Amino acid sequence: MTRKASAGAKPRITLTSSDFEKLSTLAEAAKHTMPEVARDLSAELDRAHVLAEGRLRPDAVHMGCTVDFRDDTTGRVQTVTLAYPHEADISKGRISVLTPIGTALIGLPVGQSIGWTTRTGESRRLTVLQVANPGVAEAVPEREAI
Repeated sequence: MTRKASAGAKPRITLTSSDFEKLSTLAEAAKHTMPEVARDLSAELDRAHVLAEGRLRPDAVHMGCTVDFRDDTTGRVQTVTLAYPHEADISKGRISVLTPIGTALIGLPVGQSIGWTTRTGESRRLTVLQVANPGVAEAVPEREAI
């Protein structure tokens, strides 16, 4: 059974060590140009469980993976690939981790929900439905990842 976070609490997230290092650098670099997004990403990083080098939790959203999620406010299901800003291309479904929704998705496992705020200030909630990993060969079972 998947546990849901309470309305005010943020769910536990899991990151690869590589993602954690790169995202920490990215958040620091974005502090002056995108302070709100940088703050939100830093907050996500502060509460992340970081896996040992070379480990991957296959059911958690990580950089470069494709994720199906539901906007719990509208019921709409979307499929996106989480990307670094220079790789983002919305026309190809590649969203930047430096967007509010990209920051909300990072590290979430399948079945987990999180609240996030749109760029227009609207509060939303999303649920991760499925994660497709391009590097499944390096994945470890969840019981070893945590």
